[in-house]
Amino acid sequence: MQQRILVTGGAGYIGSHTVVELQQSGYEVVIIDDLSNSSDEVIDGIEQITGIRPAFEKADCTDLEAMKVILNKYPGIQGIIHFAASKAVGESVQKPLLYYRNNLVSLLNLLELMPVYQVKGIVFSSSCTVYGQPDILPVDEQAPIKQATSPYGNTKQICEEIIRDTIHAGAPFQSILLRYFNPIGAHPSALIGELPNGVPQNLIPFLTQTAIGIRKELSVFGDDYATPDGSCIRDYINVVDLAKAHVIAIDRMLQQRTESPLEIFNLGTGTGLSVLELIRAFERATGVNVPHRIVGRREGDIEQVWANPDHANRVLGWTAKESIEDTLRSAWKWQVKLNDKK
Repeated sequence: MQQRILVTGGAGYIGSHTVVELQQSGYEVVIIDDLSNSSDEVIDGIEQITGIRPAFEKADCTDLEAMKVILNKYPGIQGIIHFAASKAVGESVQKPLLYYRNNLVSLLNLLELMPVYQVKGIVFSSSCTVYGQPDILPVDEQAPIKQATSPYGNTKQICEEIIRDTIHAGAPFQSILLRYFNPIGAHPSALIGELPNGVPQNLIPFLTQTAIGIRKELSVFGDDYATPDGSCIRDYINVVDLAKAHVIAIDRMLQQRTESPLEIFNLGTGTGLSVLELIRAFERATGVNVPHRIVGRREGDIEQVWANPDHANRVLGWTAKESIEDTLRSAWKWQVKLNDKK
């Protein structure tokens, strides 16, 4: 009997790659997604890769009654991986209420329903933004949580606190918080990848759209930071590597191998790359030029952050394996495939 996992936001970027890895690991997957930043064509891509079409329900996770209907329709859900959140730093500064409503209410609904439907655990999609600008780099799980620099980052902090308080109050389930750094790339098949609606809010889809001629140029937000080349530094992790960590986390909870009801892991490569270094790495890996120019800093951005992933490496047995060159080539292959479909 396959164990059934609910993946909220499963038609999204990280969600879809995680659904693939879950299905290839023998889990039955139910996806909930409102398609606000994704497309139901992603379900076709998942099926093409795995040979299995996941159950899909179009719904908003902030709608409690809709969530009840779905949980009744698919009894016996063992675990939840919660991706359904708005995720763009810049947009969150402009639309804070949208972010607070979507990101907090969706989680509250899940935590309220989990005991009712005897769900054993939830993996929460958190972020390195909870650390703000760390005092010490690379950043490990013991680093202090800093005041958030954006509403997006603040929602991740608040969601973590909600989960922590719920577990502390004796909730009959476990949780693993995965704080990840900057996911990039696409599935090597180029059947799924990052597919933002409208103008991309994230660096790599904007970069690949610029490289292929959809956008005129890529804006680099600031070259006056205290970094070697003045641009922001991030830890860029391959999305398939990241997806595999979620499967390990689900395995760990369902097999009752957790060391406490709440566990936290940083997921990153342990290497920081600046925006300008990333552009050069893309150009080397693909042979394609990226027109770009320096513009002013963007509100909400932190200067530099990269992971110390030792805890996840040791406890989960997980490591980021894909090289930055292969990851950038996969992003480009996905962009070319998207362009060919038009």
